[in-house]
Amino acid sequence: MRNLTKFIAPLLAGVLLAAAPVAAQQPPTPRPAPRPAPRPQAQPQPQPPAQLPAPVSQEPQSTTATYGDWLVRCVTQPGPPPQKSCDMEQLAQMQGQPISRVGIPVPAKGQQPRMIIQLPVNVSLATGVKLEASAKERVLALPFRRCVPAGCLADAELKEEELKRFRAETEPGKITYKDANERDVAIPISFKGFAQAFDALLKQ
Repeated sequence: MRNLTKFIAPLLAGVLLAAAPVAAQQPPTPRPAPRPAPRPQAQPQPQPPAQLPAPVSQEPQSTTATYGDWLVRCVTQPGPPPQKSCDMEQLAQMQGQPISRVGIPVPAKGQQPRMIIQLPVNVSLATGVKLEASAKERVLALPFRRCVPAGCLADAELKEEELKRFRAETEPGKITYKDANERDVAIPISFKGFAQAFDALLKQ
């Protein structure tokens, strides 16, 4: 019996020694695999600002054309709808300052054209204005209608015979009136280019 114990004791010790490394070599408890890092979300691309329509100019548009000593001017006021007005004119100046303006606006449909003469405010309203194409021709009388800070305005209708005379005139004429002191004043007027300017005016 003693010999059996001596035999078993070393055997048990060997078994325990053999089992110890086996326990030590057991694989570790598996860990869950790391989750992949979340992908960064795509950032929305900034949208270009909406293109605003170009601002509409509020300034009147003006065009001019010269015919001899006459100027045809058209002014278009912004709309809607745009408003266009045209006239032919001639300015007389003295020392760089305007002393008279003769204008003919585009006549309304079915109406005769009218001549408008603008003079300084120091005029005699009672006598009105006279326009002479030449010494031998009939004088066109234009009564004063009103005065504004820019000057006094006289106007009269142009009949066919007067238009025909002005178209054919080659010599300079004159505008005559009386100032506030009843003194006679004469301002020259040219008919060079009158016919061409009037024809261009009627096309507007």
